[in-house]
Amino acid sequence: MRLYNKLKKYSEKNILAMHMPGHKRKQILKNNLPYKIDITEIDGFDNLYHPTGILKECQEKLSKVYNSYKSYYLVNGGTSGILVSIRSLCDIGDKIIIAKNCHKAVFNSIELLNLKHEYIKTSFDENGICLDIKSDDLKKCLESNKDAKCVLITSPTYEGVISDIHSLASICHEYNIPLIVDEAHGAHLFLENKSSLQKGADIVLNSLHKTLPSLTQTAVIHISSKAINRELLDKKMQRNISIFCSSSPSYILMASIDECVEFIKKSGNRYYKRLKENLEVFKNKCKHLEHIKVINFNYVGKYFDFDNTKIVIILKNANITGHQLMQRLKRQNIQCEMAYLNYVICMTTICDSKKDILRLANVLCNIDKGLKFSNKKLEFEDVNQINTSTIYEAVNGKQTLINIDKSINFVSAEFVYAYPPGIPILIPGQVITSDIINHIKELIKVGLNLNSSSGEISKGLLYVLDNIQN
Repeated sequence: MRLYNKLKKYSEKNILAMHMPGHKRKQILKNNLPYKIDITEIDGFDNLYHPTGILKECQEKLSKVYNSYKSYYLVNGGTSGILVSIRSLCDIGDKIIIAKNCHKAVFNSIELLNLKHEYIKTSFDENGICLDIKSDDLKKCLESNKDAKCVLITSPTYEGVISDIHSLASICHEYNIPLIVDEAHGAHLFLENKSSLQKGADIVLNSLHKTLPSLTQTAVIHISSKAINRELLDKKMQRNISIFCSSSPSYILMASIDECVEFIKKSGNRYYKRLKENLEVFKNKCKHLEHIKVINFNYVGKYFDFDNTKIVIILKNANITGHQLMQRLKRQNIQCEMAYLNYVICMTTICDSKKDILRLANVLCNIDKGLKFSNKKLEFEDVNQINTSTIYEAVNGKQTLINIDKSINFVSAEFVYAYPPGIPILIPGQVITSDIINHIKELIKVGLNLNSSSGEISKGLLYVLDNIQN
């Protein structure tokens, strides 16, 4: 039986609810929230962290659909999956190898476990988009850090860049080191055989809610059939899921995952084919764009592979910024996913109709007609980052607040990042350089949503370690 159907059937019974949650499945508040199917772990509805019944069946179905060794529900989003993955492979004080464009949750995990981290070399294209991770760069990093407990990269990235996971996983396994892939934005990729799980990664996490029809905060995590020490890894992962996820998992969210998995199992290929056909229509419209470029539609990117469901609009040759385009789209009642200095991301999924995608195309064509040529000279490079301490040590060290203009050569005691995408520009323990300060100021200037751990960055202030100055 499907979890939703069981919840609905149960809600129709005249049962006196002498248990949590407090609303007692009654519509006390005047809204349309689904109180009637919101329950707790009562008899007959299983326990997510020790499943023997319907939740066990749900997760086994998930595993079959994604062809994994084991798959698990995550009701605390992909963020919890990152914490679970790293803790399942690393003990306190261990070393981890990561890509610089990892989500902030990776750095939070590093802080919690007081891990030492090493970066794989990263490169950027002319638009400021991080390129795919190169096999040679990973190999060099592994050769110098054979004591690392795991490697973690993001693929696809927020912008849709896909790395050669097959090659990267093979290299990791030569050193007997597991590969974790944060595939939060790629839950749909298995529909065209591009999933990191299919390509050999040991652990893969997907945020279903990002690209598939599932409620916000729903995610899943997979262990590959070819994962290193998969049985031991499975035991550790089960324990860590119960640690980092809520002890009161939402049955509404779990039902959403089950409904989503059932849908893609039965109709995913058909809907995905329709989406690809609609994106071809969008591509034909892009031929008429003069100033606006769209990656893999009227502009060829230098990536190993790319997720074309991400419509990444490049403005390098247009006289507006990403933030300005986002505002113009908003005035046309189109809300894009995010904007950066030189580009805008619009996400499409199997839930978008041909009419939806054509609407975006037509608005872009109209905007493009009013633009002028502007060859912006923006330079992006992989800056040599100097860390004087672990993130944990910096966060817990003696700190002082300083004007951002006077912070050069000090050591940061906090995170700074634009959200979205939530990729840190500055991390605790990192030496602050003039390049970093200039980049932060540029982001503020163009109106991007910049955050810091303390929330003081909007006032031009940073927390730094007050006893270290280079």
